[in-house]
Amino acid sequence: MAMTLRLTPDDERMLAELAEADGVSRQEATVRAIREAAARRGHERAVRELSASARHRYADLLERLGR
Repeated sequence: MAMTLRLTPDDERMLAELAEADGVSRQEATVRAIREAAARRGHERAVRELSASARHRYADLLERLGR
């Protein structure tokens, strides 16, 4: 699937800098950025879920420690 990506001049400059720093094309730099953002969101979601589970599991202990 092809798509056109419209960037501001600043975004274009940042993309070019990323691509150059990594030694890849601008397309590859874009794909990497998308994949890294998706992975980060998945990780953040997992951390939130685990944190909520731990807070629920140890609620009594946390309450006592907070006194």
